[in-house]
Amino acid sequence: MNSEDLPIPGGRDVRATLDSPESEDTDAIVVACPPHPQHRGHRGDARLKAVSEALVADGVACLRFDYGDWDEGYGEREDARNALRWARDRYDRVGIFGFSFGTAVAALAASSIEPPPEAVSLLAPTAKLADDLDTVAALDDVEAPVQVVYGTRDDTVDWEPVVERARELGFEVVEIGADHFFVGQHEKVADSVSGFLVEHLG
Repeated sequence: MNSEDLPIPGGRDVRATLDSPESEDTDAIVVACPPHPQHRGHRGDARLKAVSEALVADGVACLRFDYGDWDEGYGEREDARNALRWARDRYDRVGIFGFSFGTAVAALAASSIEPPPEAVSLLAPTAKLADDLDTVAALDDVEAPVQVVYGTRDDTVDWEPVVERARELGFEVVEIGADHFFVGQHEKVADSVSGFLVEHLG
């Protein structure tokens, strides 16, 4: 796997790591949104790295990025949109993935950008960041296949409304017997998330 650090253009200081296959060019990429930056969330998160490694093994690049300065979710949504724009300029097919706080960022970005990503995967989803930063409402506006993966023992975030709405909309829902952090389950998480994204990114 090749890894390259780079900045994401936009109005905020956003740094990213691009993971790509060593042996082949790829025309597909997934943008990975980290968990809460005020709780040590960053692009080196173990779940993001596990998903990235699985994607690269299947020939899909992954862009893991750090948010700019804390902005209550609003700037972070724009960071994700700028990462999607960066990816769209360079790849034919683009997906987005988020973990925890990053699920809200990913869903909000995916539902408010043109062209939309081709696939969206949300791991340990959180229902909302603010009244007007609502993951559940954003799902209604996502124009792509969506996967929601949650841990049955997760008592850290309010995931139930997201899972319920995802099921109502006919999206893929994956249940894993795990806590919020999927301790000991990173390989299972990576297989589920990368499998879905690779399928829809062709």
